[in-house]
Amino acid sequence: MNRTNIYLTDEQREQLDARARAEGMSRAELIRRVLDRALHGESDRLTADLAAITGSFGALADDGVEFDRGDGARGAHLERIAGRR
Repeated sequence: MNRTNIYLTDEQREQLDARARAEGMSRAELIRRVLDRALHGESDRLTADLAAITGSFGALADDGVEFDRGDGARGAHLERIAGRR
């Protein structure tokens, strides 16, 4: 390993220390793990989540499962509150 010095704001240091304590590791270990995730593209959770959602479309299409797409209780609720206005 190589030693590297970086400047952190007080808030960054406090948040790192709190998270490191909560996870039972040193600040340095937490920083290494966060950097590893960021450098390997794992920090962009939104992109990964959207890709997973997109990939799941149609996953049950061949299972013969039918879903009720009607408004159900939501539609009745919306009609009820619309009448109160």
